[in-house]
Amino acid sequence: MDRVSVVLYPLNWLLNTSSRSILQWLGIRESSQHEILTDVEIEGLVEESAEHGKMAIGQAEYIQNVFRFGELQVSDVMVHRTEMITVNADDPPAQVVETVLASPATRVPLWRESPENIVGILHAKDLLRAIRAADGDMSKIDLVAIAREPWFVPEIRPLSEQLKAFRRRKTHFALVVDEYGEVKGMVTLEDLLEEIVGDISDEHDVAVTGAKPQPDGSVMVDGAVPIRDLNRLMNWELPDEEATTIAGLVIHEARAIPEAGQSFTFHGFRFRVVAKERNRITALHVQPLVRKAAPAKVA
Repeated sequence: MDRVSVVLYPLNWLLNTSSRSILQWLGIRESSQHEILTDVEIEGLVEESAEHGKMAIGQAEYIQNVFRFGELQVSDVMVHRTEMITVNADDPPAQVVETVLASPATRVPLWRESPENIVGILHAKDLLRAIRAADGDMSKIDLVAIAREPWFVPEIRPLSEQLKAFRRRKTHFALVVDEYGEVKGMVTLEDLLEEIVGDISDEHDVAVTGAKPQPDGSVMVDGAVPIRDLNRLMNWELPDEEATTIAGLVIHEARAIPEAGQSFTFHGFRFRVVAKERNRITALHVQPLVRKAAPAKVA
């Protein structure tokens, strides 16, 4: 049993146990001859069971996330290239070591000539081994030689297929490319699992950078912040089907590149462009709209 199977075993047990509990609660006996329920019917049973206290809310969310998991593609969960931490293969090794140590990730893409030209993946453990082999003389380290071969996957690949691919290759990291082969971002096994179990944080994780929640429930946010990250941070449900970043969402809805100071209202939020550089929105203020209560009727 590989590490991915071990990680997913509790989830598999949870799903089996929960499904049996639902059937027992409904008075349905498990049988191979019983009519198979559709995904929609099972989701409905899970939601109803949670509403009536027959199932813990957390369990219900896990099961519902599993069904939604099959509808997502790699592009929906990847870390956008503007948020990736990368290093230049031609930088002094000492500088690269500082960057890797400051990164919350253990795998850092290595590029040469341009950030889009990824020539390898530098693993922190490989870097430490090279430093030891060089007796601490980092000038002797050949970064490209110790880097691992990059693995590129299409952005339109379903998450279920990517999960299988991670298991086959026994690796947790891949670079995401579009139909033209250009790097769009990166995806990890952790990104996939978080779609089911929620955020997985450790002592090296950092909060969503570029987003500053305000006391009134609004948020000041950099335009490059991914919509999914902002939704998780603020518990919002902004759509991310047509755009990856919050700036992209505003441009998509406005059908133009707004100027600083312009405001827009859509999806139950007010978006005000705070700053813009050339054709790029760099800062936004996002305010959820509060519906005014209807006036009481006079008898």
